[in-house]
Amino acid sequence: MEVKIGVQHAPREIVLESGQSAEEVERAVSEALAGKAQLLSLTDEKGRKVLVPSDRLAYVEIGESATRRVGFGAL
Repeated sequence: MEVKIGVQHAPREIVLESGQSAEEVERAVSEALAGKAQLLSLTDEKGRKVLVPSDRLAYVEIGESATRRVGFGAL
């Protein structure tokens, strides 16, 4: 699933493909925003961790991963 994270005072957003479910990502974001965790920690599909300080979160967009199309077929 695709996750976009906006960070305060940063010109670009963080985009990652996560193997976690939408509920797991939402739970991690909720805990970070509630002050239970000082860092938002997510893992992408390649096993890399993304850590964002919870007080710097601007927004988190959780979406389905886009399937990549190959060829010149009809959209």
